[in-house]
Amino acid sequence: MSFKKQDIYKALETITAPGEGKSLIENENVTNVVSFGNEVIVDVTISNPSLQAKKKVEVEIMKAIHEHVDQKIDVKVNVKVEVQQKENPNQIRGKEIPNIQNIIAIASGKGGVGKSTITSNMAVSLAKMGFKVGVLDADVYGPSQHLMFDVEREKPLAVNVNGRSKMKPIESYGVKLLSLGFFTDPSQAVIWRGPMASKALNQLIFDADWGELDFLLIDLPPGTGDVHLSIVQAVPINGAVVVSTPQNIALADAKKGVAMFKQESINVPVLGIVENMAYFTPAELPNNKYYIFGEGGAKNLAEDIETSFLGEIPLVQSIREAGDVGHPVALQENTPLADAFTEVTKEMVSQLLKRNANLPPTEVVRITTMSGCSTK
Repeated sequence: MSFKKQDIYKALETITAPGEGKSLIENENVTNVVSFGNEVIVDVTISNPSLQAKKKVEVEIMKAIHEHVDQKIDVKVNVKVEVQQKENPNQIRGKEIPNIQNIIAIASGKGGVGKSTITSNMAVSLAKMGFKVGVLDADVYGPSQHLMFDVEREKPLAVNVNGRSKMKPIESYGVKLLSLGFFTDPSQAVIWRGPMASKALNQLIFDADWGELDFLLIDLPPGTGDVHLSIVQAVPINGAVVVSTPQNIALADAKKGVAMFKQESINVPVLGIVENMAYFTPAELPNNKYYIFGEGGAKNLAEDIETSFLGEIPLVQSIREAGDVGHPVALQENTPLADAFTEVTKEMVSQLLKRNANLPPTEVVRITTMSGCSTK
């Protein structure tokens, strides 16, 4: 009896892989063929776990070899089942966004500390420095960046990019912006489960024509929840900035926010902490500082947890008013408030440069669904 291994492969090309519409060879189901004497061993992997499918493949392999090669060949078939997990369409897929150099997450342990205000003014400060900047408003339950940039009546248009339809971000004050606020009714509460929020963010991140950006700032919702995990699964974040006010309850929550990014399974470098509403200075007493919420709390926290302190922003009525009318105070020239945001932003960039020089690129977080834990 004389035959070649190539004859066996040709025989296997006549068999269709279960549910694939391709031959076992074309679909790469055959992992190995061993022949010696009149014996042939075929190792094959299929995705159908049923006993019927395994038996059918085994019988068809034996039949094909006997018909196309030699009836006297002793055929042994080893069938292995590898079930491919279907991709969850609601799970944000992890990959880099082309042409975006640095992705910075702006987070806070609790709501009401001015995280979105810091994000918008930091974005404007970066743009004034000459950087190309984008803002992704990922606060799915309370989007506000479209208001802070005075574009609440705008709607992103569809553009064709390499044959694919994408959203074109709205541009304001030299900053590109996408927010769920463009697509939701401001008079209606957003009531979404985690998968719905993840799917919406997926579209804002990957179905947008961001173009070339030096910085993409992601305005996260307060706390540590599904959206935060979805974002770190989605894109390789270069670093995180945590915003807090000086009072103890805010600091406690800020500490949790920092701890989330520092978890071994997430491992996003924390660039530093910004203290918002640090002190109050009345207009009639410009040299006085009143520490309404406590003094130096965020700076002390940064020292305790070995994280950089990026700076402090005072509690000033004009900051709130500027945000309400969609004209961030960082747009002003040579004012104490604009200078304060500039200094905080410069310190963030400084820490980012150190991070990029000393640490490898951040990977997206992949979730092991069987164990429920996060892994790199």
